[in-house]
Amino acid sequence: MPRPQLDEILDRIHELQSQLEQEFNHLLAEKRAQFKYTLEKGRVIFDDGVRELQQRYRTELWVYLRDARLAHILTAPVVYSVVFPLLLLDLAIFLYQQICFRVYGVPLVRRADYVVIDRQHLAYLNVIEKFNCVYCGYGNGLIEYVREVIARTEQYWCPIKHARRTPNPHHRSEKFADYGDIEAYQKKLKELRKELRGE
Repeated sequence: MPRPQLDEILDRIHELQSQLEQEFNHLLAEKRAQFKYTLEKGRVIFDDGVRELQQRYRTELWVYLRDARLAHILTAPVVYSVVFPLLLLDLAIFLYQQICFRVYGVPLVRRADYVVIDRQHLAYLNVIEKFNCVYCGYGNGLIEYVREVIARTEQYWCPIKHARRTPNPHHRSEKFADYGDIEAYQKKLKELRKELRGE
């Protein structure tokens, strides 16, 4: 059973996270005005003249390659090779979710909420920088998406906190039963499954 002080701290954290999200949204609105773009149905639309201004700051491809560190060039194939396990993971999680979550009645995680690929629209990036941004946006977004799918899975099957705390546990774990508390586990398992299904 969590201590009241712990519950108060968790409530305060949620309140602060909500405030932080509002501040980020406000800041993003300011940045859109400052850098003269809008979002329409997820598409970035720059004001007139902005793309031309951005293009003036783009590093030409030959200059970019000429000035690149040798270590960056030599390790690039290793960096890009990770795309293959990422694609396999993407496919596996898609199939897993479509089959298992539908059977369990667990809401599907929207991949598009996590995998955001939009930096290639910045005209001040050359083709290699754009490719790198697409790659990193895909990889990091995919990991966030996978984390939420697995977090929902853990809530459904195994809502027990670990004996030791990890550096950055997912947000669902704070509701889990304490390690070793059999009574809380049996109760939480039913409660958290219902919560996940929206019952």
